[in-house]
Amino acid sequence: MQAKTFSFTETQRFTQWWIWLFLIGLGCIPLFGIYYQLIKGEPFGNNPMSDEGLVLFSVFIFGFIWFFYSIKLITKIDATGIAVSLTPFTKNHFNWDTIKTIEVIKYNPLFTGGFGLRYTFKYGTVYNIKGNKGFLITLKTGKKYLIGTQKAEELKKLLQ
Repeated sequence: MQAKTFSFTETQRFTQWWIWLFLIGLGCIPLFGIYYQLIKGEPFGNNPMSDEGLVLFSVFIFGFIWFFYSIKLITKIDATGIAVSLTPFTKNHFNWDTIKTIEVIKYNPLFTGGFGLRYTFKYGTVYNIKGNKGFLITLKTGKKYLIGTQKAEELKKLLQ
């Protein structure tokens, strides 16, 4: 595949309302615990943790929420090839001379195993944060990579 002079960049994060509703609800548990047990001085729950345990639990929960917030899928396409990064997990770069085909497709995220970094027999390695559109890269070696995108139409025009 011949490289052209162009560039494309897309950054995706988890912005689905239902994920953040769950995470905010999860974050409320230690907040209530801290309020009742450390501020009001009343034990939180039927079998309360120690104050130190409650603080450690709170740090863990808010660390988990922060970690989830920090996850992002970055896709860059330029004259050198296609770079994909699922921060903080993995990075990959595909040079144009290693790519056999690229096609923009619509897929069912439930059949790819959900969101994040996955492996499927049909699509190979899947990088997906949200949505059901992506571009399928098939390398000359036969390996496949599906990268989710929210800019499918822009990507179609760019790759033509």
